[in-house]
Amino acid sequence: MESKKVSIVPCLSELGVRGGKTRKACHRGGLASYGVDLNDQYRRAASYVDRLLKGGSPADLPVQAPDKFELVINLHAVKAIGLDVPLHLQQRADEVIE
Repeated sequence: MESKKVSIVPCLSELGVRGGKTRKACHRGGLASYGVDLNDQYRRAASYVDRLLKGGSPADLPVQAPDKFELVINLHAVKAIGLDVPLHLQQRADEVIE
């Protein structure tokens, strides 16, 4: 997918649509993003810091993989390039920007 990104980004730019990987990018005009919920990751990191400040050993901290993901769809940007997002996908999204 990363190799395709090189060809997708200029096409989006010609249409006036920005690309990106995060919720913020969608709020700035990106089409959509699906990825780790950063707020959840920050909360989890805070618990690690708390354990370390209380004297815990880094070796005792478990490795944690992200388990919360979010889908954000920017309908304004999608419509700008003439696409439609199926209703069932809009309903599953964590946020739909209109």
